[in-house]
Amino acid sequence: MKILLLTTHLNYGGITSYIISLAQGLIKKGNVVYIASSGGQAQALLKASGVTCINIPIRTKSEINPKVLISLFRLKGIVKNNNIDIIHAHTRVTQVLGLLLSRLTRRAYLSTCHGFFKKRFSRLVFPAWGENVIAISQAVASHLEQDFKVNKEAITIIHNGIDYEKFLSADSQDKENIRREFHLPIDTQLVGMVARLSKVKGHTFLISAMPRILKDCPRVNFLIVGDGRLKNELESGVKKLGVEKSVFFIPNQPDTIKILSIMDCVVSPSVQEGLGLSILEAQAAGVPVVAFATGGIVSLIENERTGLLVKPLDINALAETLIRLLGDAKLRQRLIKDARLNVMENFNTGRTVEATNNLYSKILKVSLRQ
Repeated sequence: MKILLLTTHLNYGGITSYIISLAQGLIKKGNVVYIASSGGQAQALLKASGVTCINIPIRTKSEINPKVLISLFRLKGIVKNNNIDIIHAHTRVTQVLGLLLSRLTRRAYLSTCHGFFKKRFSRLVFPAWGENVIAISQAVASHLEQDFKVNKEAITIIHNGIDYEKFLSADSQDKENIRREFHLPIDTQLVGMVARLSKVKGHTFLISAMPRILKDCPRVNFLIVGDGRLKNELESGVKKLGVEKSVFFIPNQPDTIKILSIMDCVVSPSVQEGLGLSILEAQAAGVPVVAFATGGIVSLIENERTGLLVKPLDINALAETLIRLLGDAKLRQRLIKDARLNVMENFNTGRTVEATNNLYSKILKVSLRQ
């Protein structure tokens, strides 16, 4: 099959990580993969993997931006000239682009819903989900059914997957040198959070819990990894609480294995999460996770077995759970063992690619009969 993946950009983050794994896996199965986007940090890696990258001016959040139409007519000839079989969109703007492109070229089209959408009028009158929509968790599937009235038969749940074996190398990293590289103390426990700096990810809940955690665990540091508009606001919040000496902000890292290897635990206090790729990566890297029990996170964490779940928005419970985990080495090891096994069996890239490839074939068969 010849597959065109559409995304807004290829800068590192959850959707880009998903696309990298999917594209590489599809190529290994003998498919030809094209990716159309505005470019980004991962483009060189994808080209080296055999992906044909097409630059289009789609870096916008507006569905009615003229960039959508410019991208549409730029891709129309590429789709026809290269005999693309299927178009697969991964963001709201590219869903609109994908549907229009499908109608112009008469190619099969589907999308992936990576999280939760606001119930805007445009999404209700012009849904653009495609002939099928992949939901990355049961929570996302329910959201599509209940909030956007998507037919259950048109939704396929395919969990994100990661290259599990690659993350096992976290155990053999030179942790002291990595800490020195990032100017971090050598001999403290490190609580990490890896997420874009946006309100939905819940950084403020972790920051609010820091004074309570430091009271019981004074030799703990916090590492916040990510980029986003909230950086100045979060740094100000840390200073207001007087914990700035214990908190380190670093930009998003392309090598998540290296940065995860130095963490004693990972926190995910998201108020809304489609699944939680950063949680999967932490679990595969052997880092225990504490998270709010929201959205697709409950698909990844069975409380007290593969991680620790906390009542959403409960700062005191978040602090107490982290204090408990940091002080109990046996608990950390037990959670690590079971979480790694769960990722290997249920959330590996191979399963994701196989299920997606099968869905492509199914959609193409239906399209050919029409």
